[in-house]
Amino acid sequence: MYNPELDNQAEIKFKEWLDKHNIPYLYINQEIKTFSSVFRGSLKRPDFMVLLPNFGFIFVDVKNKEIQKEYGNFCIDFNETQKFSKLQRKFNLQIWYVLSNENYNYQTWFWIPVSKVLESNITPLTSSKSKEDFFPVPIKKFTQLSSNDDISRLFSKSF
Repeated sequence: MYNPELDNQAEIKFKEWLDKHNIPYLYINQEIKTFSSVFRGSLKRPDFMVLLPNFGFIFVDVKNKEIQKEYGNFCIDFNETQKFSKLQRKFNLQIWYVLSNENYNYQTWFWIPVSKVLESNITPLTSSKSKEDFFPVPIKKFTQLSSNDDISRLFSKSF
């Protein structure tokens, strides 16, 4: 279940991780008035725009997520992923999910591009509780970075 306070905590911890590694970023204001009316409802706004050395910009959406015991995977919202995919095509910038939680003390980050979620042939399921569709994404599909890992590890594991 979505908890904005926990997602905000994850964003703060991710921002600290970026600062620790001297990675330039823009923290994107999430207020509705700062988002073009052209995009409202059809696209989703990520949390960060991150500048990766020798690569360029990517969008990052940070989530406070745990592996769901019922499914044995991270559950990624289907509709949100579709909206991010549209945004990715419009701006021609990659969008990545970055997940962590209190159980990891925000010391481990799980990275996955939105495109990989969509291209992994993972069949969406419907939550028995919320009735929302989601992708059950196995942990092995993510690139795992610890708080001490350099961002370059992301590229050695992803490409």
